Amino acid sequence: MAPRTFPLRGGATQWLSMVEADPARGAWVDPRAGRVTLAEYSRRWLALRTDLRPRTRELYASLLKLHIRPVLGTVEIARITPSMVRSWYAELSGDDGPGRATAARCYRLLRTIMNTAVTDELMVKNPCQVKGAGAERSPERPVITVLQVQALADVIAPRFRAAVLLASYCSLRRGEILALRRGDVDLLHGTVTVPRAVVSLATGELFMGDPKTAAGRRTIAIPDVIVPALEDHLTSHVAAPPDSLLFTGEKGGPLRPHVLQAAWDKARRPTGLQYLHFHDLRHSGNTWAAATGASTAELIARMGHASAAAALRYQHATADRDRAIASALSSLGERALASVSDITQAGRRSS
Repeated sequence: MAPRTFPLRGGATQWLSMVEADPARGAWVDPRAGRVTLAEYSRRWLALRTDLRPRTRELYASLLKLHIRPVLGTVEIARITPSMVRSWYAELSGDDGPGRATAARCYRLLRTIMNTAVTDELMVKNPCQVKGAGAERSPERPVITVLQVQALADVIAPRFRAAVLLASYCSLRRGEILALRRGDVDLLHGTVTVPRAVVSLATGELFMGDPKTAAGRRTIAIPDVIVPALEDHLTSHVAAPPDSLLFTGEKGGPLRPHVLQAAWDKARRPTGLQYLHFHDLRHSGNTWAAATGASTAELIARMGHASAAAALRYQHATADRDRAIASALSSLGERALASVSDITQAGRRSS
């Protein structure tokens, strides 16, 4: 039975011809299969994604609840069109929306869910066709100098000094730092191993599991300049057993992110770096590493990135590196001009 009536016999005949041709070209789906609403299908989809990390699952559930289901949730999967998605995204990314970064995350999530719906043969084609909508365009974060990092390390509470140095010089994420144990730091060989990470959920629960990506499980060389500070930290603030946490709360339990954040906020004020996020330490360290001339493969390994694209972001010029290049070019030019001057003077003498 056709989904609607046709005023003319020709329209009905054309529709029937298309329906009969669709199975042959692999473009037919059972109309009844796509009658499940996006809200219902997305709940099933999320329940079956047992591969998601707790924080990712929490994020997806929040995006669906706040930004996707309120607009598209009651629409049947098969009836969601590119124009519907385009209108939804335009409103979400507009001035009254939650911001372009959140809009991009919502779009990527919806596109992923719809790709699964296509695989499940609930629709022929993914309606998420907005070019560039999934790309996040967050403002570039600041890069600070080695001296500024040292200033922060000097004023933060002593038991968090090593956290500042590990974040910057070793490019560690906050969750990776909070999960470190004494046995992960090998000062004899000058390495720190990242086998796990802490994730803080909105419920206040701390989850300790694998790093953000498989590439996050890595061993990093520690710059000699911070070894004395790490030695002092291990002596003064870490219990003797190898499984003792490197950073703990007041009562010896796991250090909660908000406690480190409070110490970080207090340290930023006297240094004039109120705008700086803790993650900017890692961002700065990544940029320093890129400025040394490290290859993309070396940056990927050190930073624990899963793709070359992520590491390439840090291979941009820094002010210090640009000044070094300018100085080298100046020296090159001075030598060339001196050579020309010598040739000119020699010509004048010979004439």
